[in-house]
Amino acid sequence: MRLTKNLLALIVLAIGALWALQGIGVVGGSFMTGESRWLYIGLFTMLVGLAGLVWANR
Repeated sequence: MRLTKNLLALIVLAIGALWALQGIGVVGGSFMTGESRWLYIGLFTMLVGLAGLVWANR
């Protein structure tokens, strides 16, 4: 169960990082590219993923 929680948290963290990178225009090819809104959504999602990692490993 702990492994599943860690994997889910890492996936959420990775998706958040991708969204943040698209928001600042580093990763292209999407409607999200260059939209600062996605930077903030990505950063929030990364925080949720980090909180999930902390929760899974306490």
